[in-house]
Amino acid sequence: MGESLENVARGIDCDAIRQPLGVVAGITPFNFPAIVPLWMWPLAIAYGNAFVLKPSEKVPLTTIRIAQLACQAGLPPGVLNVVHGGRAAVDAILVHPGIKAVSFVGSTPIAKYVHEVGTKHGKRVRAAGGAKNFVLVMPDADIAPTATGVMEAAFGCAGERCMAGSTAVAIGRAADTVLPALVDVVAKLRVGPADRDPEVQMGAVISREHQARVCDSRAGAPKAPAT
Repeated sequence: MGESLENVARGIDCDAIRQPLGVVAGITPFNFPAIVPLWMWPLAIAYGNAFVLKPSEKVPLTTIRIAQLACQAGLPPGVLNVVHGGRAAVDAILVHPGIKAVSFVGSTPIAKYVHEVGTKHGKRVRAAGGAKNFVLVMPDADIAPTATGVMEAAFGCAGERCMAGSTAVAIGRAADTVLPALVDVVAKLRVGPADRDPEVQMGAVISREHQARVCDSRAGAPKAPAT
């Protein structure tokens, strides 16, 4: 289905028509290995395209299982294709003349790279980079649910998601009311292997490099200037 919008400007109507391009591709991140690809390839195939999916090399198994299920459901060979690898695989997708469009979700530096190289090679590119989200805590905030909400926004999915509330900004007297409660709920946060303990609230981050970044941030926090 397309859409029709009347009078988007004086005397102008807008009609959107869904038409296949041919072969299109998706490059997806580690943090949501099922849902992000499922935002892409089912729609692309429904519109009449073939699809090349390049999942994060950190989480290949989810994509393999989804592709297996698609084949079992009767998807013809060659309609959904999976390519594994790192930057070399990304570059091959971005420069291949047979791929007409690329959809990307991941870090901001790579999003900029994908957009620059893909468009340079004549492709339609949608590149969604990472986010740095701020949570504004107002002076009249309800203390207990606000502290819990900020904690869950920051540490849910180990903080590795686009909508993570990675920075809390206390407005006015919220610094004296909500922040102590926030410190208390974070101190009680249960960290560990979630597959072994159902009470765990935060599992492991994706890699040793990410772990090192978290540890560096913690080590540098006491030295950071107050604002």
